[in-house]
Amino acid sequence: MNHTFISRDDIRHEFSMAMSTMYQTEVPLYGDLLDLVAEVNTQVLNQNPEIKEQLAHTGELDRLSMERHGAIRLGTADELSIMRRLFAVMGMHPVGYYDLAPAGVPVHSTAFRAIDAQALNQSPFRVFTSLLRLDLINDEALKQDAITALANRQIFTDNVVSLIERFEAQGGLTAEEGEQFIKEALETFRWHDKTPISKELYQRLLAQHGLIADVVGFKGPHINHLTPRTLDIDTVQQGMQAKGIPPKAIIEGPPKRECPILLRQTSFKALEEAVLFKNPNGEYEQGHHTARFGEIEQRGVALTPKGKALYDELLSQARSRLGATPNADNASEYYQILEKAFDAFPDDYQAMHNEALAYFYYQAVDNAADVDSAMLHLETVDAQTVDSKQIVNALIEKGTIRIEPIVYEDFLPVSAAGIFQSNLQQDKQSNYDGNSNQHEFEQALGASIYDELALYEEIQAQSLKDCINALSSFA
Repeated sequence: MNHTFISRDDIRHEFSMAMSTMYQTEVPLYGDLLDLVAEVNTQVLNQNPEIKEQLAHTGELDRLSMERHGAIRLGTADELSIMRRLFAVMGMHPVGYYDLAPAGVPVHSTAFRAIDAQALNQSPFRVFTSLLRLDLINDEALKQDAITALANRQIFTDNVVSLIERFEAQGGLTAEEGEQFIKEALETFRWHDKTPISKELYQRLLAQHGLIADVVGFKGPHINHLTPRTLDIDTVQQGMQAKGIPPKAIIEGPPKRECPILLRQTSFKALEEAVLFKNPNGEYEQGHHTARFGEIEQRGVALTPKGKALYDELLSQARSRLGATPNADNASEYYQILEKAFDAFPDDYQAMHNEALAYFYYQAVDNAADVDSAMLHLETVDAQTVDSKQIVNALIEKGTIRIEPIVYEDFLPVSAAGIFQSNLQQDKQSNYDGNSNQHEFEQALGASIYDELALYEEIQAQSLKDCINALSSFA
């Protein structure tokens, strides 16, 4: 039988829009945040035509208003494995391994997203997905209670599992099946205010760590935040305060720069929400839970291993000089220290390119003139060789080639942990000694994780090939 399948990119886009609508209904403050971000982005684009032109060149301008990432937390290997298959229906793959335990959060994680530039520009939706590390719970009785509670829940509807299996058997879903898939998949991420565990168990889990209570205590992995992309996170942070939306004290990530790098994040503080705990006698007892919040991100250029090493070094220097965890009391001092430390990181795209600190698109300038005999050798250009770098740099200086930043599509473990910790009911900093274990995570996942740096390298290399082909047509 012949089927006409809907694009995975289209399913991902429609799902992200449906998720946003659902979350705005569940957390109305998130809708206010979207309005604020849209206002700031419009202002930035109107006042900075060079930023608008850059986003147009990289294909990001049209996707700016649909920019989202979400985050969920899973409890078991089986949940993670099926979630991988669910995201595959939407063309989303596991990219990057993040161990948050050293930062006091007992999970390890990956980000599900599209992996090529065209698919990302059609829909950049990502979901940061964490798996609870039960091995880090030091209370054996509590650990067994958590295992039992997780074993007794089913976070996927029977229909969505059937549709995943149909997708895998057919190689795709029809438009009608895709619509049904979105409806069924949303149920996994929906908020449920009735819990399957007792208030007594919830309190014991909460005493161990707020995130453990959030994962084990509920029917499913409710989406705990969605994140629009802003072009000016500092203005949004100030705007949140002005509109009575309580922001977290510190913007996570690098300092404010003319040429943004990696990822900066902030959020409004998690809401205290009424829940009903199911006691052993089957009756419900009133209580509350704090975990869901609204986050904002500002994305910059993706860094090479050399650039990332410099970033990590400078961030570590700043935090060491502060001598404390950044918080509301020392925020101003921390920002000053951070900005001074990052004086050592070039704040200019051309300098970052020349020092191989960041990844860039190579693009032929329209109607490029003076394409000389160097073009005869460009078929074999590799931007990593000395001779090729000289040729490419000469063409950049001449204005024949332009470079544009490849946006960072991934996450920063320290920043993710900072966001999580600031939005959990956590009075003390936890310390976990468990070793990072990507192999164990991939076993639970049922697949290998993509190396995000290799993906950026491929995008940059492909852009150079495309650029060479375009220039060759001028020669």
